[in-house]
Amino acid sequence: MRSRLVLFSTIMALLMACEQTDRPELRYIGDIIEPDGSVTPHEIRPFELVDQLGRKITNEDLKGNIHLVDFFFTSCPSICPKVTKQMLRLYDHVEEMDDVLLISHTIDPKRDSVAVLKLYADNLSIDHTRWLFLTGDKDEIMDLANEDYFVAAMESPDAPGGFDHSGKILLLDKDARIRGFCEGTDPESVDQMMLLIDELGKTYE
Repeated sequence: MRSRLVLFSTIMALLMACEQTDRPELRYIGDIIEPDGSVTPHEIRPFELVDQLGRKITNEDLKGNIHLVDFFFTSCPSICPKVTKQMLRLYDHVEEMDDVLLISHTIDPKRDSVAVLKLYADNLSIDHTRWLFLTGDKDEIMDLANEDYFVAAMESPDAPGGFDHSGKILLLDKDARIRGFCEGTDPESVDQMMLLIDELGKTYE
C-alpha cells in the first residue's frame, strides 16, 4: 500500500508540473523507471463493467481505440455538469475520428443504474457506441480512478453530493497507456487537449 501511495504522490506531482506548461505535449504518464534504467509501462488493470445499454465492457474492448476518460456521477451538483459540457465539446471534436471513444465512469453506481445512465446519455443526444457511460462495482471503479487513472475520487459526507473527485479528463492511446490530460472544468485546458488528440491521432496514420 505504501508503494502505491508513493507512486500516486509522484504521479500527482507530475500532473501538476504538466499543468504549468503553456502547451501540453504527448508523454507516457505513470510509467515506472526501474533502478537499472529500464521502463515498466503503466497500463490500466483488467476490469469488467457495464455500459448504459447493459453491455459488458472490459479493458480489452477499449484497446485499439484512442479513448478519453473521466469520472462523474449523474446527481453531481458541482463540477460534473461543467466537465460533461467539455466532454461534449470533445465528442464533437472527434466526430470524424472513428477510432476515438469517450468513457465516463460513474463513481456512484448505487444510484447510477444502467437505466439512469441511459437516460442521462439520451438527454445528451450522443451515439451510444462512441460515448460509453460505465457502472459496476463501486470499489472496482474507485480503485480504477485512484490507482490506475490517477484521478482522485472518494466518498465524503462533506462534499457536494457526497463525493469528492477530480474533474480531469484523460487521454489514452490504443494500448491503454495514459498520454495526456486536461482539466475538465477549464475550456482553455480542453482546447489544449484537442491539440493532443489530433497529435496522437496522427501517430496512427
